[in-house]
Amino acid sequence: MSITPERKQELIKEYGKQDGDTGSPEVQVAILSERIKNLTEHLKDHHKDVHSRRGLLMLVGQRRSMLDYVRRKDEARYRTLIQRLGLRR
Repeated sequence: MSITPERKQELIKEYGKQDGDTGSPEVQVAILSERIKNLTEHLKDHHKDVHSRRGLLMLVGQRRSMLDYVRRKDEARYRTLIQRLGLRR
């Protein structure tokens, strides 16, 4: 269910502005999206896992807040981010 360190480093390289950039909103949203994707797959097999479902909802809320922040700061950056991640919004 959790994200592997190798995958996390790949996401940091892909979405970060420079090497080791873990704090930018793009990287944080990408990591949250990966975790959400993994938890969604887990819940397809384990539909009665209510604790994980609650965690999933919390992650979705965190990602939504982060995306709202990016949208407030820079609309173009927001649009490119959701396009790169393939989010519906």
